[in-house]
Amino acid sequence: MAAAADVVVVGGGIVGMTVAVTLARRGARVAVLAADEPADTVSAVAAAVWYPSHTDEDPRVSDWARRTRIELSRQAADGVPGVVDRPTRMLLRGPDTGPPWWSAACADLVAEPATPPYTAVLRFTAPTVEMTPYLAWLRQRLEADGGRLLRRRVDRLADAFDLAPTVVNATGLAAGRLAADPAVYPVRGHLVLVANPGLTVSVRDEDDPAGITYVHPRRHDVVLGGTYQPGVGHTAPDPDTATAIRRRCVALVPELADAPVLGERIGLRPARHGGPRVEVDRSIGSGHRLVHAYGHGGAGVTLSWGCADEVADLAVGG
Repeated sequence: MAAAADVVVVGGGIVGMTVAVTLARRGARVAVLAADEPADTVSAVAAAVWYPSHTDEDPRVSDWARRTRIELSRQAADGVPGVVDRPTRMLLRGPDTGPPWWSAACADLVAEPATPPYTAVLRFTAPTVEMTPYLAWLRQRLEADGGRLLRRRVDRLADAFDLAPTVVNATGLAAGRLAADPAVYPVRGHLVLVANPGLTVSVRDEDDPAGITYVHPRRHDVVLGGTYQPGVGHTAPDPDTATAIRRRCVALVPELADAPVLGERIGLRPARHGGPRVEVDRSIGSGHRLVHAYGHGGAGVTLSWGCADEVADLAVGG
């Protein structure tokens, strides 16, 4: 199957799929190698709301976030499945230090006074994404542009060169092993899903001393969160954590008090000390090109399209 594609993307989560769609749009023959269906990746578990959560200040990351917000808002206007622009309230508890570093990526952000224990509230519009229909749409877009997804587990990145001269490594947590990168680590996230009593505004309290707290409405349910547990690598249920999440979210948005619980989601965010790795691997020999695109943590959706443009530039040029 040599030269079966121009580029092979290894990994079928949000980063891998947006990279693959971007490359296919540019005319490249693209194959995605994925151990699981996109709907079975950790991306499908994500709350998937635009916000650079737990991401360090970085001009390149800010640009990815800005480009992604613009693209997702365009998709929302075009009726792409699962994508909705929602008003957002972000409650702050700390001292006023001016606009957040990511404010340039958010066109309509305004700050207003708040009552204790909060010191301010930020209001802005943020795209939200329901990942199951959205990942299916990405696959449809890929295939419409001539790309294909192959269910195949990759034990060595070098094996992907059997299919194409250029390989993009978008393997998330598996990149720790496949790229021999000790900076990669899991961050456990726990969500509770409840029926939507009519909410339309996202609310978040990232500074809640009891744990990050957010309420993100969707069409038929509301995502309640959450946890951010670095280094915790299991997805076993935890009833006490689920109860605590719901209690914090009801305190933040009392309308949720009687909302029936529909289920829980637990996933491992693919984080990396030092931030995302997006670069050409210079250790690869002549005739092959390896581009790394992993380590986005809990901001995969937030950075996806902006990052995909840069990865595509590195892989095949503009």
